[in-house]
Parts: sequence; C-alpha cells; structure tokens
Amino acid sequence: MTAASLDTAARTSAERGALARARLLRGLLPALSLALVLLAIAWLNPRAISYFGFSLMLNLAIPIALATIAQMFVIAGNELDLSIGTFVGFVGCVTATWLKDAPLIGAAILLGSIGVYALLGALIHLRNLPSIVVTLGMSFVWQGLAILVLPKPGGKAPDWLLGLMAFKPPFVPFPIIAALLIGLIVHFGLMRTSYGVILRGSGGNPAALGRAGWSLLRTKIVLFALAGLFGVLSGMALIGITTSADANIGNGYTLLAIAGVILGGGEFVGGRVSPIGAVIGALTLALAASPLLTFMHIPPDWQVAANGAILIIVLAARVLISRKER
Repeated sequence: MTAASLDTAARTSAERGALARARLLRGLLPALSLALVLLAIAWLNPRAISYFGFSLMLNLAIPIALATIAQMFVIAGNELDLSIGTFVGFVGCVTATWLKDAPLIGAAILLGSIGVYALLGALIHLRNLPSIVVTLGMSFVWQGLAILVLPKPGGKAPDWLLGLMAFKPPFVPFPIIAALLIGLIVHFGLMRTSYGVILRGSGGNPAALGRAGWSLLRTKIVLFALAGLFGVLSGMALIGITTSADANIGNGYTLLAIAGVILGGGEFVGGRVSPIGAVIGALTLALAASPLLTFMHIPPDWQVAANGAILIIVLAARVLISRKER
C-alpha cells in the first residue's frame, strides 16, 4: 500500500469518526436539554430534586407525553395534526361524564373517536388534502363536541382512573415510570419491528413503499388511528389528574405536542422521529414550564416564551451539528 493510499484511508477513518461523534451528539441533544433543565432546577431549589418534588413537577407529564406520542405518529407519516389539543379536551369531557355515568356508552364514544381519526387519515390520503387544513377544521369540530358534552366545567373522573393516576410506587415517582414505559413500548413497536419500518417509510419514502407493494392508504389509516388512541389515553390521564373536565382543558396541548416531537429529535420530514426522544422532549417542556419559571420568580405568562426559547436553542444546536455531519 502506497503512502497516498495510507493517507486517504486515515483521512476516511477520521471523517467517519467525526461523523459518528456528530450523530451521537445529535441523538443526545434531547437528553442534554433535559439534563440542563434539571440542573437549573437543582441549582435554584435543591429540595425539588426529591420523590415528592418530582411528583409535583411532573404532575402533568403523562398526558403531555401521550399527546406528544400521538403527534409523533402523525409526523412520522409526513403530516401534521392541529387538532390533538381540542381532541384531548373532548376526550376529557367524555371521560368525566359518559365514561363515569355510563361506562359502555363512554367507551363506545371513545372507540368511535379513534375510528374518526382513522377516517381522517384515509380522507387525507385518498383526496390528497393538506393535513394541516383538515386537522385545523377538525379542531373546531372537537371543540364544539366538547362544549356539547360539557357546556361548563365540571364532571368527575371515574374512580378507577383516579386510583390509577394517584398510584405512588416506592423509590421512583409514577410519572417517571409511566414516561419510561410509554417511550420504551412505542420505541419497540415503531423502531424495532418490521411493520414499524413500513409505517415510518410511508412518510420518508412513500414512492418506494408503494413500489414494494405496501398499501399507503393502510399505513396512513394505522398512523392516524394510533394518534387517536394515544390522544384518548392523554385525555383520560389528564382527567385522572385534574379529577374534573373543561371543554378548553387541552387546547394548549397542540403546540406542546409539536414542540415535544421536534425537541425530541423529530423532523417535519416523514420517518425521522424518535419515541424516546419525544417523551424526553415532553418531560423537558413539563419541567421548563411552571417549575423552572416559578423558581426563577418569572410570571406564568412567560411560560410559552420559555418553551419557545428552549426549542429555538435546541434547533440551533441541531443545525450546527447537521452542518458538521454534511
């Protein structure tokens, strides 16, 4: 082997090492964001880093994580759901009324709402409609239905749901355990199974998937049905925590879910999502909202601005890493 060949091989090996380091740093960005928020909280109020402190700070982390996973399935298909927040509110109203007073009817309504989500996926694919427009219109539909079900705040969560969300395991707070389980289960199903590859491929390269003989219509229906399923779980978890419902209770979850997916490493290019990263992004937003701002003595009105600042910083870091990869 000549000196020139050795030099080329060494240069190629160094480039591969740099690329591997850049990809590793890119994958660790969500965890680094969460770690920085935790360090800031620990510095401002060390007593918050405890079992009781995490239970309080992550009180709403489970419904946020579930709504983020719901949005992630839609983004995996190269679409966007602007109705997930109002859908969570509608599910909450049904949970606090029909599911409490008439469980069979309430369960049927929730299953039917998942079916509506699946039909939305079919409609978007068959008619080639922009998902943003369709889901924006559905957001008003879900909002109106929520008001019809529960015109004013009230209702009560079912006892079994209250008991589940009030579960206090030893050593580790329930929100952390639930977030880990959600992330791991969805990661295995979407990232480690053959059909998970097909679902992600429907957004990443639909033409190749169609040439391989897979039904794009079916994958779109499955993705939206999964989004509806996790939206239902999010609404139920939210009511299990708040104990009562309001038609506007989930309105802020739409932007939170989108931000959680992007903060967790997802992109608006289909197929590039990370379930574990999405859950970490949801936890980061849950901690960076009220707890961190409270400890910094910043008014709650700045909550959205704080979440936006975190998202911009992480995206800027991701752009720099992507340039290094190229």
